[in-house]
Amino acid sequence: MTFVPWSAFRTAEPAFAETVRHRFERYRHHVLATLRKDGSPRLTGLEVDFRFGELWLGMMPCSRKAQDLQRDPRFALHANPGADDSMDGGDVRISGRAVEVTDPEEVARFVAEAEPPEPFHLFRVEIGEVVRTCVEDDELVVRTWRPGAKVRTVRRR
Repeated sequence: MTFVPWSAFRTAEPAFAETVRHRFERYRHHVLATLRKDGSPRLTGLEVDFRFGELWLGMMPCSRKAQDLQRDPRFALHANPGADDSMDGGDVRISGRAVEVTDPEEVARFVAEAEPPEPFHLFRVEIGEVVRTCVEDDELVVRTWRPGAKVRTVRRR
């Protein structure tokens, strides 16, 4: 599987990337899926950050989700569906791998801009797949993007 940074997704599919970003920015908390040591899934709440042209995940020090990603960087991230059950903007998911950022200059740049509570673990997202599911004109519409490919759209009645 190929993985690319958010900036590559944004360059390849700017309109789709903007739709996905808007969906994530609409709500503060989302759901992150990681893999436990035994391979079983772990779901936890998470805030995301779009900054410097990339998608970032910040976590409390020594949190289970951070430990999961340090051991196995694969993840899935699901945008908050919203409180009103409308799913306005569709259902959006990103999967890929999370690369821990430990370079002091890069971490300092993030801290200066985002002012996160410290200490923390910082991960930069590398995307393997983006999926948006919504209803348009009484059809279920599933749009999928993977690195190196165009957006694939499937419609069902």
